[in-house]
Amino acid sequence: MQDNHIKKSCCVPAMARDSAGEAAAQAGTAGLATGTGAAGGHEVVRLPPGHYRIGSESPEAHRADAEGPVRHVTLDAFSIMTTTVTNREFARFVSATGYVTDAERYGWSFVFSLFVPARARRLIRSGQVPGVPWWVPLKTACWRHPEGRGSHVAARPEHPVVHVSWHDACAYAAWAGGRLPREAEWEAAARGGHDDDRLYPWGNELTPQGQHLCNIWQGVFPDIDLGEDGFRGTAPVKSFPPNTLGLYEVVGNVWEWCTDTWSTDPARPDLPPVKSSPGRPAGQADTTTEHVIRGGSFLCHASYCNRYRLSARTRTTADSSTSHIGFRCVFDR
Repeated sequence: MQDNHIKKSCCVPAMARDSAGEAAAQAGTAGLATGTGAAGGHEVVRLPPGHYRIGSESPEAHRADAEGPVRHVTLDAFSIMTTTVTNREFARFVSATGYVTDAERYGWSFVFSLFVPARARRLIRSGQVPGVPWWVPLKTACWRHPEGRGSHVAARPEHPVVHVSWHDACAYAAWAGGRLPREAEWEAAARGGHDDDRLYPWGNELTPQGQHLCNIWQGVFPDIDLGEDGFRGTAPVKSFPPNTLGLYEVVGNVWEWCTDTWSTDPARPDLPPVKSSPGRPAGQADTTTEHVIRGGSFLCHASYCNRYRLSARTRTTADSSTSHIGFRCVFDR
């Protein structure tokens, strides 16, 4: 039986929060101070202003996701974090601000079923995502407790923070004095300055000379992850070689929020106005707007979702949180 908190299926499940949860999540974020974080504490690389190639016309591109056409965009200079925000960094933000994430306010978040410990199975809420039963809504799952009560990020300080919604990512970025990247900025940085139709940051072969260069699924999805790349679940940042600009894990590991709202219209602007706000102001709960996520995750597998490519894109709602979505920030100064 489908519960009313399940909305849709995809590579990423989307929330459909009930009214009681919305009321709880609206409270307490309007007064969050912005620009008070130590942006200088993040390792960043600077991209100069110029023309950058984005998009793909590769046979592997998903036409329905509007990965193409190949085009060049003109970008102003910006700096981007070399890694996704880690548990250690997010904990510092929470300690400084008292911020409470959407998952914490609602009391649950999506976890991949294979990684739910036996002790936490009783915390699974009723309902499944249609077509993808491997996603389960788990009570108590949040950024501190990625697999629910009994798990903790204390042993994973350098892993990407997960179970963060678009609202949460915006709040952190604003506190740090930055913002979420536009989709075009994200892809330009992820491509590392290469003006070709390569699939991955390092070229077109997924495992050159048998070497694993990203954290994705090996084995039989969704039942067996062999962990041949060294990891089951998230990997610490900087576990794999960076791209030519010095950015780590731009494909695989965790999906990354962008500021853009989702569109497959070929005429969509590549540089829409920046959409970023510190949390969710009271009275403005957003449970329907879908935002772009990029990069793929540790759950991607060729048999189901090969979106661990530079041009791959998908989306989920602004209040959604899962065990495989994180983010990195950009800075205009």
